[in-house]
This record gives sequence, structure tokens and C-alpha cells, in this order.
Amino acid sequence: MQLILTFDRGTLLIEPSAAAAELPMPDGVLWDDRVRRWRAPALYYRDIFAALYKRSQAGEFQLEDKARAYEELHLDFLQHREARPYQNEAVHAWNRAGRRGVVVLPTGAGKSHVAHMMMQQVGRSTLIVVPTLDLMHQWQAGLEKGFRIERVGLLGGGEHDLQPVTVTTYDSAAIHMERYGDRFGLLIFDEVHHLPGPTYLQAARMSLAPFRLGLTATPERQDGREQVLQDTIGTVVYRRDIKDLSGDWLADYDTEQIAVSLTDDEYHAYVTARECYKDFIRKNGIRFDSADGWATFLQRAAASREGRLAWKAWRAQKRLSYTSENKIALVEELVARHAAERVIVFTADNDTVYAISRRLLVPVITHQTPTRERREILDRFNQGIYQVVCTSKVLNEGVDVPEASVAIVLSGSGSVREHVQRLGRILRKSGDKRATLYEIVTRNTSEEFVSERRRDHDAYR
Repeated sequence: MQLILTFDRGTLLIEPSAAAAELPMPDGVLWDDRVRRWRAPALYYRDIFAALYKRSQAGEFQLEDKARAYEELHLDFLQHREARPYQNEAVHAWNRAGRRGVVVLPTGAGKSHVAHMMMQQVGRSTLIVVPTLDLMHQWQAGLEKGFRIERVGLLGGGEHDLQPVTVTTYDSAAIHMERYGDRFGLLIFDEVHHLPGPTYLQAARMSLAPFRLGLTATPERQDGREQVLQDTIGTVVYRRDIKDLSGDWLADYDTEQIAVSLTDDEYHAYVTARECYKDFIRKNGIRFDSADGWATFLQRAAASREGRLAWKAWRAQKRLSYTSENKIALVEELVARHAAERVIVFTADNDTVYAISRRLLVPVITHQTPTRERREILDRFNQGIYQVVCTSKVLNEGVDVPEASVAIVLSGSGSVREHVQRLGRILRKSGDKRATLYEIVTRNTSEEFVSERRRDHDAYR
């Protein structure tokens, strides 16, 4: 009897012969009566092939593998680059884990070079999956600069050029993996903490890549879905955090929290708005410590005039704490204090970004900023033409700004990940640079509680 293993739209099929239905199959393989074949997610390719190959060697059947369409690669570095000790340790740990798993390193620690080293060792067609178009082009440039390679393919943002080494976005991978899931032997997910979303997860499940790597500075998720990474990529095989590497491999840094007060008029408006919002929450029994608390608030707020007033009040108290007069004035003072350095101002919303831009006459980057303009701003910032850039959340991750040494956080979520990401933007080593992160918090507002949540320094270790 002959069994043929094929790739079919993000799954594996074992065919032909109805007699195959009587054979015991590895875990994860189910009989599909519609096509009279065994079927499994492509994710299980390595385990299924290994189990079937062992049995074919014992003479139970002949096995023909038509599933894999990836090729062997010989990748040469353009120039020798001495790996840092922890980078070698990460590669060794990943190899020991069967070339599957997640590597956790801070921003600026050279995660991409770790990936390059692994690509060279594996020597198979490779797909790198990233969260943004900016990162897609950044990876493409880094690969072409690092390897002697004819062309790096791009899939996403209007590009559809598949090459043995290709970079794509999570969105595009989720769309196209059912077609191309057999084309790559190594799958690399940058900022892998994005992967557990149900749509993005399909990209990992529909690929048969036997070798898998996840890269992140912050693997923890508020929804606790880290187990999904273990099931699709592998366990965390190596981890170093900011405090492990600062001084030697990352810039030394200081963090300073500065509290400012609302003006009398602002405070009166804040208290009035917050009481309106909280009164609605109490009357409707809404609890924000439950998983659906926020969704329930939005649903109830849209259903009545009182709810719509509560929604407006919620926005008003946020706006007052985010853009208080004393907060904006302090940003102006800090920017002047660090006039000789490169400064990034982070906020939680676009309205605050534009308010600061008008006050300080500095460029902004938001999700509304066109890609070409965004690159131009970042290039000029890195060159020192611009000393200050103001942004909402789009620079939290995946952007290379090595000369930045000061971060001013006006507002943000309670996520430790976001705080670590923002700190990471200014930690890339450059001479004897010492980085500084300022967090400006408005006294006697909900910001104080949010600040305590995100400043959980266990995340820095």
C-alpha cells in the first residue's frame, strides 16, 4: 500500500485508497468522509511525517511526501558580524528545543540578527511575518544588507512577490497562507505576541513549516493566551530582559514619574464628568473587572440619552487628564531641557498628539500618517534634522530609532507591555548614551491607577 502526503488549502491530506481508512493515524489526523482521505491542519506536518516515516521504514506501507514545496537555501552573510554572547545562547537554546520556540529579548538587543543566524543554520525557504508595513520594509532592508541574496520577496501593502526569503504582514499571512503554506520550511513571527488573535492564528496553523521561531520583548498577554504560542510556535526557549542587558548591551537608563495638577477649572470639569460617568456605571451594574465590562458599557451607552451623556462624560474626563494645561507646559519644559537630544513624546490618542504638535511645532506620526511621510519623518529624526517626534501608539513597537534617548509618556494604557515597548525605543546602545523616560501623570485622576498597573517592574526583571 502507498500513502501520499499532500498539502491542500492549509491542511494535509493522506491519500489515496479507502483501505487507508482502516489504518491508525497520529494524533491530530481525522478521517474526512467527504473526500475519503485523512486530513489534518498543516501545523502538524512535522509530527505526522515523522510518525508515518517511521512506520513506512518498518514496512507497513510506502510513503511519498508531496506536501513540502520549500527548498534548501545556502545563505552567506555579506560581512562577518561577531554575535553577542546572549545571541549565541538564544540560537543554541532554540536548536536544543528542536528549532521551535519563542526568544524573548528587549528592543535594541538584536533580535533580527538572532533570526538571521537561525536562518543561515536552518537553510530552508523562510517566511518572516511582521505586524506593520513599516516593519515589513525594515526587515527587507535588513535581510538585503545582511545576506548575499538576489532579492527578498514582499507580500502585503500592494506587493505580491514570493521569493525563497519573503517578508509579509500578519494580515496578509492570514489571507494567503492557505495557498503558500507549503512554500516555507522556516516560519518567523516577529512581535509574536500578536499571533494569538483568532484570525492571525490561522497563519500559523495553515503552514507546514517544521521550523518555527517567535520573537518578542513582551510575550505576556492580558488575556492569558500565551498557551496558544506554545501550541503553534513552541515554548519560550530563551529570555533576557532589559535589566539583564542594560549597561553592557543596552543603554543605561533612568525613569522618572512626575505628577502635575489640574487647574481649578479643569478639576471642577473633571469631577463633574467623572461623576456623571460613574453614576451611569453604578446604576447599570457594569463591572470593568469582568471580561465583557467595556463592551457592556458601550452597548448600554448607545441605548439611551443618559448613556450617551455618560459616554461623552467618559471622553471628557479622559481628555482633561490627558491634555491638562500643566501637562502640556511640562512637556514644553522637558523638550527645552533636552534640546540637544532626540525626544519621542508618546500619548494614548491622536487629539493629544495634534495638540502638542501645534504647541511645540513638531512633526507627528499617527496611524493616519501615510507610509512615505512616516519614513521621511523617522529618517529626518534619526539624522537629527528633527529633534522631537510626537506619536500616539504607532511607534510603540518595531521602529528603529537608535538616536532617541528621551521618551516622554503623557498617557497610555495600563499595559506593562506598552510601557516596556516605549522604554525600549530609547535603549539602543550608542556611545555612552544614558536614556531617560519621563512619565507625566495627572494627580487625583484615574491616571494614577493606570500608571501603577503599567509600572509593574517585574516585567523588567
